[in-house]
Amino acid sequence: LSELQVQKVVSSYSVIFRSSIEQSLKPIVLWLAEVGFGDDQIAKVIARHPPLLGYSLEAKSKPTVQALRDQGLGEAEITRMLVSSPSLLGYSPKRLTHRMAVFAAQGRLASSL
Repeated sequence: LSELQVQKVVSSYSVIFRSSIEQSLKPIVLWLAEVGFGDDQIAKVIARHPPLLGYSLEAKSKPTVQALRDQGLGEAEITRMLVSSPSLLGYSPKRLTHRMAVFAAQGRLASSL
């Protein structure tokens, strides 16, 4: 993250100071990389949606990405969608289905769902 991005994250999500780097922050960053995000994309996602750093990977973020995969989206589409709207990582799979319909209507998905 750039200095400006760090300032934004800290000012909008001060609970980060109470988070464990090893138990909370690092696993999220490593998981985003496993999903296919590049370093710049990870920085953008965190800067645009700092609460992501407090999400449970197992309860929120992983099921959301799996729901996207289950809809037939590939890695490039998933990363593009989540960089654009990182708050989707906090959505339930059911809520995400509605949001995906909105993306499709806006032409933000390569295929119509």
